[in-house]
Amino acid sequence: MHSARYRHDVAYDADLADRIREIVSAERGVTEKRMFGGLAFLLDGNMAVAASGHGGLMVRVPPDQTEELLQREHVAPMIMSGREIKGWLRVDDDGVRTMRQLRSWVRRGVDYAKALPPK
Repeated sequence: MHSARYRHDVAYDADLADRIREIVSAERGVTEKRMFGGLAFLLDGNMAVAASGHGGLMVRVPPDQTEELLQREHVAPMIMSGREIKGWLRVDDDGVRTMRQLRSWVRRGVDYAKALPPK
């Protein structure tokens, strides 16, 4: 038996994606797109958050807040091609276990994406 996270057709945590979907459902201009082995949630074409294919949550944040937010528990830098990407964070499963925790991170990503010009 396979869990939702490891089904052959889904590389990300489908339960986490459903929880994110519930939080962003009231927003206008939300689209979902499979990216980087996960499921990204975009606002007007700007990625806000994603259920990561590596587990946990990817969150887009203002780049100047990256260092401060990295001090929080369960948060790590987003690494791509061996480089830390400012403005992106990974929050592990323990950091988004409760709806309150998840809502806080999703709101942060949504608010930042909404502040960007539409794509």
